[in-house]
Amino acid sequence: MQRSKLSYFFLGLAAVIAASAAYLWFTRPSLRSKAHAANSAENAAAGVSPDQAGHDQAAAKPDLDKVLADPGVGAAAAEPGELVARIAKAFEARDLAAFGTLIGKEALDSQAFARLKTLFASPLRVRQPDGVREVGESELSVRSRWSIELEGSDGISLDLLRANGKWKVEKMTLPRDFQEECAAVMEMDSLGVADAFLQSLLKQNFQVARAFVNPATVSDAKIAGLCILFEEGDYRQRKTKPLRSMFQREDTAGYLANVESRDGKQSAQFAITLKRAPASSPWIISEINLDQLLADYASRVANGDLYYSPLVKNPNGGDTLALYFEFDEDEMHPRTRRQLEIVSLILRSDPGKKITLSGHTDALGTKDYNNGLSSRRADVVRDYLIQVGVAASQIVAVAKGDSQPRRPNVTEAGVDSPEGRRANRRTEIYLDF
Repeated sequence: MQRSKLSYFFLGLAAVIAASAAYLWFTRPSLRSKAHAANSAENAAAGVSPDQAGHDQAAAKPDLDKVLADPGVGAAAAEPGELVARIAKAFEARDLAAFGTLIGKEALDSQAFARLKTLFASPLRVRQPDGVREVGESELSVRSRWSIELEGSDGISLDLLRANGKWKVEKMTLPRDFQEECAAVMEMDSLGVADAFLQSLLKQNFQVARAFVNPATVSDAKIAGLCILFEEGDYRQRKTKPLRSMFQREDTAGYLANVESRDGKQSAQFAITLKRAPASSPWIISEINLDQLLADYASRVANGDLYYSPLVKNPNGGDTLALYFEFDEDEMHPRTRRQLEIVSLILRSDPGKKITLSGHTDALGTKDYNNGLSSRRADVVRDYLIQVGVAASQIVAVAKGDSQPRRPNVTEAGVDSPEGRRANRRTEIYLDF
C-alpha cells in the first residue's frame, strides 16, 4: 500500500515537471531585441520622462555596475504595496539608482545582479493596469510576496519582510530564460506552488493546474469542479492577501486561498494543503477543502441550495461532476456546454481515460417515462462531448431514472419539495480514473 502511494506521488511529481515545462515552452514569448539604453538616474530622479530626455540618453547612461555595486540597506515602508509600487515605478522609468536603493544589497546577489543588467537593457514594461500583484503571505503579517507583472514575460517576484513596523525587500527573483525556468519548477516553495495553482484555475487552465497536485489524493473531477466554480461564480483573486498561511512545517504547509466576486462585494475562500517527502523534494498539493467556497457559490449562484453544486460526492468514492436540467427537459443550458469543454480537455488529453454518464430525474412521472428522460439527459451530454472531439469509446452512458435521488423529493410531512427535486434533475459525470 505504501509503495502504491509512493508511485502516485512520483507520478504527480513527473506531471509537475513535464506539464510545467510544456506550459513554459508554449507560453514564453520569443526573445526580443535589445532596446536603447535607459534614462540616466539624474533625469529620472528629477522627474524627466524618457521622451523629455531627448537625444542625450546614450551619453547620460549610468554605469550599471557602479549604480548597483552598493545600493545600501534598502528602503522600508509602512505598507508593502506602497514599497512595491515605488519599485515598479523605478523599473518603468529605468531609474537604476532608485531601483537599487529600494531593493537593497541584501536582495541583490550575484545571480540577480547579472540578470538585472540584462533586464534593464530589455524593452520589457510593467503591465497596465494591475501591474503590481500581491501573491500572498508565507508568514502572517511578517513575510509577504508580491509580483511586478511585466508585459510578455514573467514578473519580478519580491519577498518582503516586516520588522519594526516597516516592510523591506528580503529577496528578489527576476524573470529567467526557458531552461532556468524549467529548473526553477523543482525549487518552488510552497507559496509559489499554491500561487501557480491558483493562477491556472483563474485562467481556466486545467492542464497546468493538475500538474501541481497529487493525483492519488486530488481528483481530476475536483480540479475541473474548481474551474467550473470559478467560471460560474465569476470569481477573481482577492487583491489583498490572496493566499494566507495557515501553517508551515518542514514537509507540510497550508494556505487559505481568498477569492471574491467580480464586483468585490462577496468574498469566499478554500483551503490548500501541500506536502513534500522527503523534505528536499518538490512541493505538491495533497488536499483541497472546498466547503466554504461551495457555501458561497450556493448562496450567490444556486439560490442558497447547497445541493445544487457542480461537484458532488460519488457513492462509490471520489468526486463527480453534476450538470442540471430544468423540469421535464433534456436540453443543456449554455453554462453546461462550458462545463463540458473543461471535461473534454481531460478526455482528449488522454484517449485511455473513460467516463461514465448517468442520467437522473426527480420523482414526478411514471417509472418508464423517467427512465426514458434520464437516458436522453445522459445521451445529450455524450453527444456533445463526441461533437467536440471526444472519442465515443471513452464514454459510457447509463439511465438511472428516479432511482438515485440526491435529495428527498418530498418533505418529512409528505409534501412535494421543489428544492429537493431540483437537485435530482441531473446528469452526473463520473471520471473512471
